[in-house]
Amino acid sequence: MKQNIEEIQKEIVSEFSELTDWEEKFQYLIELGEELPKFPDEKRTEEYLVPGCQSRVWVAPKLTEGRLEFDADSDTALTKGLIAILIRVFSGQSPEDIANASLGFIEEVGLAKFLSISRRNGLFSMVQKLKGYAEKV
Repeated sequence: MKQNIEEIQKEIVSEFSELTDWEEKFQYLIELGEELPKFPDEKRTEEYLVPGCQSRVWVAPKLTEGRLEFDADSDTALTKGLIAILIRVFSGQSPEDIANASLGFIEEVGLAKFLSISRRNGLFSMVQKLKGYAEKV
């Protein structure tokens, strides 16, 4: 059975807790970003661009059998890792669950504390874009 948003967040917190310092955590985020499937070139448009990010980040949703799936990409490695972790949490979930999700894992793994203000703002812009898609369905 598909994991729910809370279960996925717990899994992410557990994975990050095994990493000893921020260098390892940032490297792990970069590796997660490298695992994202290729983003379709035709979707590199303003429509899918996340506003409020210092880097360029694209997120494209598709609704399949009542569940949202997301494709994403970024032009920087760390930001690509951040969007990868967010779509890991949200892809395959119902729009209602996405729209109502509380993302405690961001604080628990320390992302909010260790990211620069501009990256932190970008992270929250990504969350808003993903939740915005869920609210429009």
